[in-house]
Amino acid sequence: MKKNILFLCSQNKLRSPTAEAIFADHPAIDVDSAGLNNDAEVPLTEEQIRWADLIIVMEKTHRNRLNRKFKNVLAGKRIAVLDIPDEYDYMDPSLIALLKTRCASYIP
Repeated sequence: MKKNILFLCSQNKLRSPTAEAIFADHPAIDVDSAGLNNDAEVPLTEEQIRWADLIIVMEKTHRNRLNRKFKNVLAGKRIAVLDIPDEYDYMDPSLIALLKTRCASYIP
């Protein structure tokens, strides 16, 4: 059975869509991404949180904001923090390398 992994950042423009793109064809997981800001490209919804088996955020501040905004739907959800700062462009080769390294323990 596939595991559902949700990637989150602030705007859903650079880091989380890159993560979604590079893991999209992985045979053992289904992926999605969203942003925590109200004006994000794809704003996070409660449905996405319910769908996810694992939520991966880019920074500790994202975990804090997620807990504040969606506390009522996070019960029992596993949240991982990658500690990847907002200093990369979409599909930046160094961002891709960092995502693959930091996600290795979460993605089968």
